[in-house]
Amino acid sequence: MPAARESLLDSALSAITAQPWSGVRMVDVASAAGVSRQTLYNEFGSKDGLVRALVRREADRYLLGVDRVLAGPAPDAERLAGIAEWTVSAARSCPLVRALLTGCWPEGLPAPRPAARSTGSHIPAQRRADAGPPSPAGLIAAVLRRAAPAPAAGRTEEEAAAFVHHCEVAVRLALSHVVAPGGPQADHLVRDVLAQGG
Repeated sequence: MPAARESLLDSALSAITAQPWSGVRMVDVASAAGVSRQTLYNEFGSKDGLVRALVRREADRYLLGVDRVLAGPAPDAERLAGIAEWTVSAARSCPLVRALLTGCWPEGLPAPRPAARSTGSHIPAQRRADAGPPSPAGLIAAVLRRAAPAPAAGRTEEEAAAFVHHCEVAVRLALSHVVAPGGPQADHLVRDVLAQGG
């Protein structure tokens, strides 16, 4: 039931922006999604399963945004600045993305842990979510893996390695802006660093 699953995840995300996770009730999430509570339990198994799936989805959405920026036709410097801009934007608009990228889980947000044991879910997306969320380092590593093939066409190994290095600089500059906003925007900082030779 992919549509019901997405509706439930959307409802859960809306719920945690309105109140602490501890106050979110499964029956209210199901009702807001227009499905039965049993459907919610069939999809996620438990409240912990729901939050693991929600956090995994938000991590995947962040990475899809990175993919979109990397796939663009812009010059390398603009794509790297775009990754910085996307990172700041995603972290500001979604508290779960901010927590995933920084490792800081404020009170009221669920800090999901891997399932204590395999839930045996018949839903592949849930089995993946039950493994737990990526760490901040794991999320950055996923961005760098995506960046590695991006500039490969017609590039030397050194040029490709430099692009991946610059991508890491872009993400880390963006994260510094997420944690301590101020001064020039992260994408401008990335352009400045690249103009100085990275």
